[in-house]
Amino acid sequence: MKKFNIRKVLDGLTAASSSSSSSATAQPGTPRENDVVQETLQSEHFQLCKTVRHGFPYQPSSMAFDPVQKILAVGTQTGALRLFGRAGVECYCQHESGAAVIQLQFLINEGALVSALADDSIHLWNLRQKIPAILHSLKFNRERITYCHLPFQSKWLYIGSERGNIHIVNVESFTLSGYVIMWNKAIELSTKTHPGPVVHISDNPMDEGKLLIGFECGVVVLWDLKSKKADYRYNYDEAIHSVAWHHEGKQFVCSHSDGTLTTWNIRAPAKPAQIITPHGKQPKDGKKPEPCKPILKVEYKTTRAGDPFMVVFGGLSYDTVGRRACLTVMHGKSTAVLEMDYPIVDFLTLCETPYPNDFQEPYAVVVLLEKDLVVIDLGQIGYPIFESQYPLTIHESPVTCCEYFADCPAELIPALYSVGSLQKRQGYSKKEWPISGGNWGQGTQNYPEIIITGHADGSIKFWDASALMLQVLYKLKTAKVFERARGKEEKPNTDIVDEDPFAIQTLFWCPESRMLCVAGVSAHVIIYRFSKQEVTTDVVQLLEVRMQCEFGEVDSPDPGGEQTPTLPTSAASSSPQEAEPPNQLSAGINSSEGPRDNIPCLQVRSSPLKQSPGYQVELVVQLVWVSGEPPQQITSLAVNSSFGLVVFGNSNGLAVVDYVQKTLLLHMGTSELYSPSDPCQRQPHSPRKPRQPSGGLCDSNDGSNNSEDRCKSPTSAKMSRKISSSGEQKPELDGKDNAFTRSRSSSVTSIDRESREVISSFYFCESFPKKSDSLVSPCLLVGTTQGSVMMVALCLPPGSEQKVLQPVSFATCGTLVRLKGGILTMALLDAGGTLLPPSDEPWYDPNASDEEKEKVRRRRPATPPSSQESQDTQFAVLCSEKQAKVVGMPSQTRIYKHNITETSFVLRADVVQTGGAYCIACFCANGHIMTLSLPSLRPLLDVNYLPLTDMRIARTFCFSNLGQALYLTSPTEIQRITYSQETCDNLQEMLSELFTPVETPEAPNRGFFKGLFGGGAQSLDREDLFGETTAGKASRSLAQHIPGPGGMEGMKGAASGVVGDLARARVALDERGQKLGELEERTAAMMASAESFSKHAHNMMVKYKDKKWYQL
Repeated sequence: MKKFNIRKVLDGLTAASSSSSSSATAQPGTPRENDVVQETLQSEHFQLCKTVRHGFPYQPSSMAFDPVQKILAVGTQTGALRLFGRAGVECYCQHESGAAVIQLQFLINEGALVSALADDSIHLWNLRQKIPAILHSLKFNRERITYCHLPFQSKWLYIGSERGNIHIVNVESFTLSGYVIMWNKAIELSTKTHPGPVVHISDNPMDEGKLLIGFECGVVVLWDLKSKKADYRYNYDEAIHSVAWHHEGKQFVCSHSDGTLTTWNIRAPAKPAQIITPHGKQPKDGKKPEPCKPILKVEYKTTRAGDPFMVVFGGLSYDTVGRRACLTVMHGKSTAVLEMDYPIVDFLTLCETPYPNDFQEPYAVVVLLEKDLVVIDLGQIGYPIFESQYPLTIHESPVTCCEYFADCPAELIPALYSVGSLQKRQGYSKKEWPISGGNWGQGTQNYPEIIITGHADGSIKFWDASALMLQVLYKLKTAKVFERARGKEEKPNTDIVDEDPFAIQTLFWCPESRMLCVAGVSAHVIIYRFSKQEVTTDVVQLLEVRMQCEFGEVDSPDPGGEQTPTLPTSAASSSPQEAEPPNQLSAGINSSEGPRDNIPCLQVRSSPLKQSPGYQVELVVQLVWVSGEPPQQITSLAVNSSFGLVVFGNSNGLAVVDYVQKTLLLHMGTSELYSPSDPCQRQPHSPRKPRQPSGGLCDSNDGSNNSEDRCKSPTSAKMSRKISSSGEQKPELDGKDNAFTRSRSSSVTSIDRESREVISSFYFCESFPKKSDSLVSPCLLVGTTQGSVMMVALCLPPGSEQKVLQPVSFATCGTLVRLKGGILTMALLDAGGTLLPPSDEPWYDPNASDEEKEKVRRRRPATPPSSQESQDTQFAVLCSEKQAKVVGMPSQTRIYKHNITETSFVLRADVVQTGGAYCIACFCANGHIMTLSLPSLRPLLDVNYLPLTDMRIARTFCFSNLGQALYLTSPTEIQRITYSQETCDNLQEMLSELFTPVETPEAPNRGFFKGLFGGGAQSLDREDLFGETTAGKASRSLAQHIPGPGGMEGMKGAASGVVGDLARARVALDERGQKLGELEERTAAMMASAESFSKHAHNMMVKYKDKKWYQL
C-alpha cells in the first residue's frame, strides 16, 4: 500500500504554482525575469540521432567478403550487421526482427548484400548509399533455411532447407522460382532414411549447369540443372560439415564430423580418392586413425606457381583437452597450426580473383573469433598477422567507466599518439591491410575528440574519436603501481572486492594541464602527470588516509523544500593539525591477528618503477582499514591543477590532498560540512557498522576473472586522522519516489541503497563563499546523494612556493541549496551565461629543466583583486537526479528551477556547449534524453531514446560539447549519438562511403583449344531455366515477399527523424544523380566491351586471313 504524504502534495502544488511546464519562473520577490540573459539556443537547434558504432561486433555469427570492393561484412546473433572497409570506414545496420544472422552473401561488385536469418527470412541490402537499407525481404513459412549460395555474376540465389529441399530466388525481384530440387529426387530411391538438412550448395566451377549438394548425413549429390536429375551420388559414413571445390571442377573436398577430409573425383563416386586426418594419430598397423573433433569448415585454394592451400577449422584430437581453438593451414607438405585467443566463429580465405574457375592465388585468411578479428598473411613465412586497422580492442578488458571530450586542445592528440606509438607490438605483416574498400566521409565538422575508457584490469585507454572515426592513441596500465600476488598462498585478506582489484571506478582528466586522476575499486586514487621523457622512479610516493564515519538515525528536512539556509557567522578553519582524534570504534572483524587496522587493500610496489613517456605516477593515495572496517569505495573525484589539489569523497566524507607537496590537507565527515546553524544539519548518533558495497563494475556476461591478489599493508609514513562525525539521513519517501530518492553516485556504480549521505560530486571554482562577499575567491562545491550542495572556502597562499610555509586552510560555509535526489553535476556561469570553468595551469613537462618549467607555469592568483557590485554576477548551475536549479551568487537566491522528472531519475547530466551557448544535457533511466537552456532551464529537447536495460549503459553514458554523446551499447561496442540539429543535417556528408565504382576483373582466358573443343567453363542460361516461363510460379504459401524501405530518403528518415523539405529534396537529387551515374557507368562499360570485341575480331581476321585450314 502506498504511503500518502500530505506534505508532498502541498510541496507539489507549491512547485506547480511557481513553475510552468516550459520554464521555471523567478522566485517570488526576486526582480529577475526570464530575460536576465539573452539566450540563443532554441528547440530547433536540437535533434537526436545515432551517428556511428565502434568496436567489435558483439556475439558474431557469420561473415562475408567482397573480393572486388574489398568490403567485409559481419553478422551477429542479435541481427546486427557490421560492414568494414579501410581504416575509418565502417557501418552499422540492424535487422528489425533481431534474429541471428546465419549467413551472408555479397553480390560481388554490385553494392548489394544478401542476409539469411535464423527466423527463416532473407533480406537484400543496398550498400550503394551511406546508410544501407533493405530493398526486399522474403519470409519462408514452411521451410527452415540452412544454407545459401549465390554464384558469381548470377541473379539466382540457391537456398537449402532443413527438409533437404533447394529453392531458387531471383535476387532482383526477390521472387521464388517454380524450379525446386526435392530431396527425395536428389538421393537414391533405395535410401530409406532422410538425408538431413542441406549443409552445402555450390556449382561446378567449370560447369554452371552442375550443382553440388551436400546433405548432413554424408551424402553429396551432383545435380544436373537442365535434366533435373542427379548425375552422381557420393556416400560417406560420417556427417558432412563443409565442401570445397578445386578450381578445375574435377575434384572436391569434404570435411567430416570425425576429423577427416575426403577428396572425391567427380566421375568416381564409388569411393574417395583420398582420406586424410590432419590431426589424427596414424596407427602403425594400418588401421583407421583415431577419430578427432569435427572439421567444421575447409577451404581449398590453388596457386598458379606452387602447391595449393588447404585451410581447415577444427579437427583436433580429443586428447587436446583445454587447448585453444586452432586454424590449420596445409600447404604442400607443411602443416601449420595457428592457435587463437578465442573460439573461432568462421573464416574466409581472401583470393586475388573472384572467378571460381581460375587459379585462386590466396593471400590472406580472415578469422572471425568470438571476441576478435584476425587477418593472417599467407604470403610470408610463419604466417604473421596483419596489424588491425579497426578499434576492436575496446573490450580487451571489460569497460568500467567512460568519458568523452569533444573540442579538445589541438596539440593533445599528436602528443598522445607520439607516446602511444612507442607501445605498438612488433612482428606484424609488412603488407597493407587487405580490407581496403570504401571512402572516408567529407564532413565539415573537424575538431579534436578524445574518448577515455577505464577497464576492469586497471588499464586506461585514450582514443582519437575525431571525424566519426576511432583509433587507439595510448594505453596506461595503473596496475603497474602495485605488487601482484604470485600464488594463492599469498592471497591477502585485505581485499574488499572478489575480483578485479585494480578496476577503474571513476576518473577525472584535465585536458589543459593534462593531469589525470583515477580512482579504483580498492579505495585507491592515483594522480598522473604527462611527460615526454622516460624516468625511473625509485620509490612510488604514497599517502595513506584513515577515514571512518559514525552513523545515526535522524530526521531530515524534506528535499523538496525551498527554504534558503542561513549562512553561519563564522566557519572554523579545519586542518589535520587542528583536529582532535575522535574515539575509536571497537567494532571490527576479529581474526587470529585481531581486527585489521591501518592496512590498505593493495600493496604499492617497493622496487623501482620504470615509467615510459606518457602518463607517469605522481602520487598514490590509499584508504586503509579502520578497526576491522574496510575502506569505502570512492564515489567522486576532482582535480584542480591551478590549486595543485585533488579531492575525493565516499560515504565517509571527503579528503583534500595537495599532490604537489604530497600532503593531506583536509578530510572530514559529511556532517562536518554543515554549519551549526544549518537547518539541514545532521547530528551523529550511535555508531553502527557500515555495509560494504560490492565492487562489481563488470556485467556478468562480460566480466573477466583476474588472478591478481591484494597484498598486505606497505610500510610508509602515514598522515591521517579518523573521521567519526557523520550523520545519517532518513529520507521521506512516498510510493512514487521510493525507488529513486535513495543514495546513488554520479556514475551509478556500487553505492549501497541505504539512506547514508554520500559525496556524489565536486566542483572547483572561484566564487563568493558568503552572501556579503564582494570578491571572488577559490571555492569547492560539494554535492551529496541527499541533494545538499555545500560550499567550502579555500584560503590559498599567494604563490606555490609559499605552500610549504603557509599551508592551505579551509572554511565550511554551510549549505548553499538543496535539491531532490542526489547531486549529479555542478557548474558556474558568469552574468552573460558563459561557463566559468575551473582554473587550470598550462601543461609543462615535469621532467624538463626548471627554466623550461617556469616559462610555462603561470598560476592564476588565488583571489582576483577586482571588486564586484552588489548584484549577482554569477549563476551556480546545479542538477540532481530529479531537478535542476540556478542560484544567483553571491545572494544565494534561487533564480530558476525545473523539475526534470517525477517518475524516474536522471542517470547522467552534464553542462555542455553547443551552438555557441551552454545547456544541461540529461539522460534519464526511463530512456529520455533532454536538454535545458541556461540559465533559464527551458526544455529544448525531450526524446524517448533508450530505456535503461543494462547497468552498462548507465555506467558509461556521457555527454560532451558540440552535441556529442556516447554509451557502451554492448560489452564490446561504443554507440555514438548526436543531439545537434546541425550534425544530423550534415550526417550524410560525414559518414563514410562503402561502395566505390570498381571495374570487375577480366574473366580468365579459356584458350583457343579449350574454346574449340569445349574444355573450358560451361555457361548456363539460368533465366531460361528458372524463369516463370519455363519453371512456372512457386507456391504462394511457401514464402512471403516483404518490400523494404529501400530508398535513401526512407533510411534518412529512419536515422534522423522528421526530415525537412530541403533535406528531402537534396536526398531525391542525390538519388537521381546516383541512378544517372549508374546508367552512365553501364553505358561506358557496354561501349568498352563492344570496342574490345571489335578489336579482337579484327585481330583474329588479320591473323588467319591468308592461312589454309590445315595451317590453323
